[in-house]
Amino acid sequence: MPRSSVPHILLVNPWIHDFAAYDFWAAPLGLFTLGGILRDHGARVSFIDCLDRFHPLQTKPPIPGQRCGRGPYLKTIIPKPAGLADIPRNYCRYGISPEWLRHDLTTMPTPDLVLVTSLMTYWYPGVRETIQAIKTVLPHVPLVLGGIYATLCSEHAERHCGADHVLSGPGEGAILPLAARLTGWSPTPHHDPADLDTLPRPALDLAHHLAHVPLLTSRGCPFQCAYCASHHLQPNCLRRSPAAVVDEIIHWHRSHGVTDFAFYDDALLVDAENHIVPILDGVLAAGITVRFHTPNALHIRNITRPVAELMRRAGFHTIRLGLETTAFEGRQAMDRKVTEAEFLRAVGYLRAAGFPADQVGAYLLAGLPDQDIAAVETSIAVVKAAGVTPVIAHYTPIPHTAMWPAAVAASRYDLAADPIFTNNAIFPCQSERFSWEVLTRLKQLASRHA
Repeated sequence: MPRSSVPHILLVNPWIHDFAAYDFWAAPLGLFTLGGILRDHGARVSFIDCLDRFHPLQTKPPIPGQRCGRGPYLKTIIPKPAGLADIPRNYCRYGISPEWLRHDLTTMPTPDLVLVTSLMTYWYPGVRETIQAIKTVLPHVPLVLGGIYATLCSEHAERHCGADHVLSGPGEGAILPLAARLTGWSPTPHHDPADLDTLPRPALDLAHHLAHVPLLTSRGCPFQCAYCASHHLQPNCLRRSPAAVVDEIIHWHRSHGVTDFAFYDDALLVDAENHIVPILDGVLAAGITVRFHTPNALHIRNITRPVAELMRRAGFHTIRLGLETTAFEGRQAMDRKVTEAEFLRAVGYLRAAGFPADQVGAYLLAGLPDQDIAAVETSIAVVKAAGVTPVIAHYTPIPHTAMWPAAVAASRYDLAADPIFTNNAIFPCQSERFSWEVLTRLKQLASRHA
């Protein structure tokens, strides 16, 4: 394109290939953030969502507002990857049909640059198929892959996914120089990636329908849990001003009718008095009725009686607690974020504030290296006795975490050779102890009526 022209940049959220997938307030927030930056600097930005539950070519689209914004993806059974043929589950492509993707690509003006995001490392086959489909229609358009998989497994992504370029790490500071290098367009940056308040709103309005809005009020986490890659992905802790967060919530609610908001923070309640408290006070002062959800889990020790009461008044609807295990005496090697007394105290505050048991869930990791099934069963019993809901979370081995070497040593799969084997659906570190039958039994045990 001529250097003086304004580029057309296409954002793509790829298909998921997996044994199971569901829209639990999922959205490619990082990709939308880059779209907001590009558009704020004058670029023309388009978006294709391969997971779009509201695609206009559907004959029976879902009803907006159901299930607090959640819902199932469209899916098609596809062959299982090599090495996973013995898993007794269907393997599927989740998202729109390839024909719909081709339709979307061929009916829009040809872009000058394509940006594809990625999330779970073991979802890379869906990323690869998406890139192949784009390249079939747009063979000469430069394509960049970014996101979590591209950051955690950059060498693998460069070898296997077919992108022209792989962007590792946060994209907010890299996107304008990258666009300049690949398109010749060179705008003057007027944002500071280290100051989150200078970033424009994510370009969420590019979606066909906003069933929910993701909120990221801070980045980074003060804890360095052995199973989590948050510190590697975002080494520095940054926060937005409460006023900016409140303005964003009001904007999406009043301008687009959004009721459901999902916090994506890793440390939402840290320094509550200076962060979440003024945010929720601002929401209440605005007089809007919304629902908040916390799929990324809350740090338990930061839940005080006043915070729990404020969360209830402001509209928190789905609360997930980052408990992981109730083996409190031996958890120091895993994390140091909660004690038994802190857990019980926080649960008491939430229940006293009026949250019923089915709105408060405590995540419990299953399938950790050397973990015994009895330990998970005990944790389920402790959580139920406390008066909230146990939520079984499959452990996913993640490169660059402190637990990664133990996971590699414990697995019958070659985790280091191929991210496909880190899929938490196959219990990669506990395939002999944990199985779908065992998981079914654990979920039945965790149910409120068991």
